[in-house]
Amino acid sequence: MSNHTHVVLYVDDKKAQRLSDKAILLRWSKLFKGSLLMQQFLQGVPLSEADRVFLNKEIEAYRARLSSISWFMRVLNEHIARRANREDKCTGHFWEGRFKSQALLDEAALMACMAYVDLNPIRAKIAPTPEKSNHTSIKLRCEAAKIENNQRH
Repeated sequence: MSNHTHVVLYVDDKKAQRLSDKAILLRWSKLFKGSLLMQQFLQGVPLSEADRVFLNKEIEAYRARLSSISWFMRVLNEHIARRANREDKCTGHFWEGRFKSQALLDEAALMACMAYVDLNPIRAKIAPTPEKSNHTSIKLRCEAAKIENNQRH
């Protein structure tokens, strides 16, 4: 959408808890540079006990952030805002306010939400059909279904 986004997320808290310390740090390092301790640990540099205590605190913070919708939205929105401000050659706030979220507690709620998100560009008259709705997962799913159908025939 031109003035807002819709994102449907699945957060797997239990998986985040099962990941090893190294897996957490590797995932975090794909998003951020990380601390010197983190970089040393990932390079196999032996750490002192004191350094390991500090690193463990970092790991627990990263573990929580990697399964946090608030952190996800913070990173996503910051990236979009910086890019838009750079394109518009301006600075300052890009988003009006905090994001809104709704827990989808069963499959029916998930399906209703997905239908709402998928049809939003059509309701807004941005696209005539889901298949022509740019920057949406419904368009990608339609294209994938066509490819799969063509491969079967």
